[in-house]
Amino acid sequence: MTHTFYKYQGTGNDFVFIDNRQEIFNKKDANLIAHLCDRRFGIGADGLILLENDKVTDFRMVYFNADGKESSMCGNGGRCIVAFAKMLNIIKDKTTFVAIDGLHEATIEDEFVKLKMQDVNSIELFSEHVFLNTGSPHHVAMVTDLKNYNVKDNGASIRYGALYDDAGSNINFVEQISDGTFAVRTYERGVEDETLSCGTGVTAVALAMHKLKKVDVKEVSLNVEGGQLKVSFETNADSYDNIWLQGPAKLVFKGEIKC
Repeated sequence: MTHTFYKYQGTGNDFVFIDNRQEIFNKKDANLIAHLCDRRFGIGADGLILLENDKVTDFRMVYFNADGKESSMCGNGGRCIVAFAKMLNIIKDKTTFVAIDGLHEATIEDEFVKLKMQDVNSIELFSEHVFLNTGSPHHVAMVTDLKNYNVKDNGASIRYGALYDDAGSNINFVEQISDGTFAVRTYERGVEDETLSCGTGVTAVALAMHKLKKVDVKEVSLNVEGGQLKVSFETNADSYDNIWLQGPAKLVFKGEIKC
């Protein structure tokens, strides 16, 4: 079968998109999905995302990691699917859609997408790291000399270490640049490598840094390897709500592949 696909990227976090409103794609075939994401033998991406019909919202987002397995929420993927839906003329400048973690709102202007994330009601503080779930589980640790830090090896060591079960966690390493700006590098489970950006990861970092009192502003800039994202939020006692992940989402190319 020949599939039409679209390649999008959000600050270097790249995805294969397929319009699956007609339900023609076999999303149970993990080997096929992993093949499409393979950077040597397939299209190449950090994940594959299907846009499907939904009875209540504008569309449904179904996300798979590069290993072919359906996964938890992907923030940059969520921003990119908004751009994809606009290109397909499903939406105009705002939308609601459903993903694995529930309902999301978003707006788009040109190639800039603002995505509302789920509220966060629990942040766990440990001596050397912070843990929270922003649609996906995230381990956040501050380090020095992030530019030269071995993210892949250290991230894998923590992801597969005693802290987490087989499902693991995404691992974020952070260095403060200024009062409202942090540099972030992320090891993503399912990709099992560093990615150039992670949307749920920078969301976790912004909230963790506020929880640790490293920042007192309610909009944080996150410098990732693929560019810059912003996260704004409001605080309510010990919880965080009205959380918005903001940044570019761009079409790279369209193509067809036989599989």
